[in-house]
Amino acid sequence: MDDAIAVRGLVVDRGRRRVLHGIDATVPRGSVTGLLGPSGSGKTTLMRAIVGVQVISAGTVTVLGAAAGSPPLRHRVGYLTQAPSVYADLTVRENARYFAALHGRDRSEADRAVADVGLASAAGQLVGTLSGGQRSRASLACALVGKPELIVLDEPTVGQDPVLRADLWARFHALAATGTTLLVSSHVMDEAARCDRLLLIREGRLIADDTPAAVRAAAGVDDLDEAFLRLIRASQPDQSGQAR
Repeated sequence: MDDAIAVRGLVVDRGRRRVLHGIDATVPRGSVTGLLGPSGSGKTTLMRAIVGVQVISAGTVTVLGAAAGSPPLRHRVGYLTQAPSVYADLTVRENARYFAALHGRDRSEADRAVADVGLASAAGQLVGTLSGGQRSRASLACALVGKPELIVLDEPTVGQDPVLRADLWARFHALAATGTTLLVSSHVMDEAARCDRLLLIREGRLIADDTPAAVRAAAGVDDLDEAFLRLIRASQPDQSGQAR
């Protein structure tokens, strides 16, 4: 299979509110795919469906050839949530080594994961004493240490300085070069150009699923921010109820 993720007709309802409206999307293997859209557009809900922790109303989600959330995927998929998923009363190193042990990895691999996210100098600090950005990186190290085939990252660069953001994106592409698939969400459009492929979502609807170059071409502009705005306008219904 060429696709690590295949989403077909995905509908998610919460109470009486429809959050995702029949999403169809694919994520190629060995790529860095960006899931871009404003806050509240449905990015996290889509990611939760992909990792198998979201109740869906209709449609299918296939991940690495299996149904999302099925037991065979537990050690093949890594998930970094927006909220740090590490233990505050352990050090960065202890957290990474704990998660490494869960995946049958040794201590050296845990220490390498900590260094890869730029936390080598803080490895001995309690997570509870770290800044918000550092906690996010500690969580990222724990997600990477199991060497999953697919890594789903929910806004991993929020709160990071520009230099570290660039370093993290370089790390993402290095992982993709080895065959790992990454799905990275962001509401910051300037990160779109760092992706191999883009999924643009707004109000629970997918408005683009293509390369950054193709998205620019479809909108007729070079700036991805402006391209996104034009695609939004084109997707909005006119007075007859049809998309423009």
